[in-house]
Amino acid sequence: MDLVQKEHERLWKRLQSSKGISDVQATIDLLQEARDTIAADPTKASITLAKLQNPVKASFDATNESLKETHSSLNKYTKALDKLFKDRPLPSIEYDALSSSPALVNRAIAMHLLREGQFSVAATFLSEVSEKMASAQPGNDGQGRPEDADALSLEQIQSGEIRKQFANMYEILHELKEESNLLPAIQWAREHREALEARGSNLEFELCRLQFVWLFHGGKDRQGSFVSGRQAALEYARREFHVFLPRYQREVQQLIGAMAFCPNLEDSPYRAIFNNPTAWTDVAHSFTREFCSLLGLSADSPLYIAATAGAIALPTLLKLQTIMKAKRTEWTSQNELPVEIPLPPSYLFHSIFVCPVSKEQTTDQNPPMMMPCGHVIAQESLTRLSKGSKFKCPYCPNESHPRDARKVFL
Repeated sequence: MDLVQKEHERLWKRLQSSKGISDVQATIDLLQEARDTIAADPTKASITLAKLQNPVKASFDATNESLKETHSSLNKYTKALDKLFKDRPLPSIEYDALSSSPALVNRAIAMHLLREGQFSVAATFLSEVSEKMASAQPGNDGQGRPEDADALSLEQIQSGEIRKQFANMYEILHELKEESNLLPAIQWAREHREALEARGSNLEFELCRLQFVWLFHGGKDRQGSFVSGRQAALEYARREFHVFLPRYQREVQQLIGAMAFCPNLEDSPYRAIFNNPTAWTDVAHSFTREFCSLLGLSADSPLYIAATAGAIALPTLLKLQTIMKAKRTEWTSQNELPVEIPLPPSYLFHSIFVCPVSKEQTTDQNPPMMMPCGHVIAQESLTRLSKGSKFKCPYCPNESHPRDARKVFL
């Protein structure tokens, strides 16, 4: 990437310092001057055009000369990109795990569109999916073809209830981000207080704390006096903060105590609370996460996560495909990848246990089992070793019976 960055900077500098724009403007000025001359005295048209020929040609030559260096830099930049990002064929779709579950794919696309606020696009997509499903419903024998169980979820999306929920979320986010109005978000958090507290969420207090800070700085009238801002914040605290005691007593004390440092808040211990440039972005993200969680959804779109993880895994899979083709081997495992994919920590959603005996990853049908000695192996390995009777642990001298093993939940 260093070479690409270097060529990009060089191209940008030459574009900024190029005389091409000024040369083109000079040509335009010559043409406009000639047009005005002819308009004022049409009898001078031939003389004016004759005089214009050489200056225009010289102007075009200057423009082309100034663009040569730019074209040279652009070619070098293009070559650097081609060298770094080589055109490679995509992996084959011979092992397409989702080919038999179109309803899952359609649901993921529809939910992604709704999450992004593309309600009209989602409505069109769902309409076309419904038409396709209706046309494909009768089979060759004239009987109805059963759809996946997830098709019911697609029908729930089509009912419009989820669309209403996301429309409400975007209305609240618009007020929060664009209008600096926290009241709709606070009202929503109060209406769902029990559910949020059951999750251990701090959303309502985070919103009210930011509202206090916003009032402290003057609210909508940022140019107003500090005295009026502090008074409005104090009145808000007296009216609202009592519901957060004693759980957030320390945080409330910090907010109230900061008023004593108002003349020199920058050097006070409370600077991070009252001068946090990412406070509004953070609380918007928290609101989105909690809103989606109460709908039983993840904070991020599963389609976005799957596409991003796939893009990260693509180079490894391409290399694997090349090796398998050269050695004439096949990928025989259906439930797991043949190689490890290095994903970032935020994309690891569940624990993975590989049996130290069989070297296979455990599944719901073959869960990890812990023996009384504390060692863990897969259930199938446990069955093979014990054969229904007392057996010795493969990693220590202890003996145990398979009925004494306990299933491990990761």
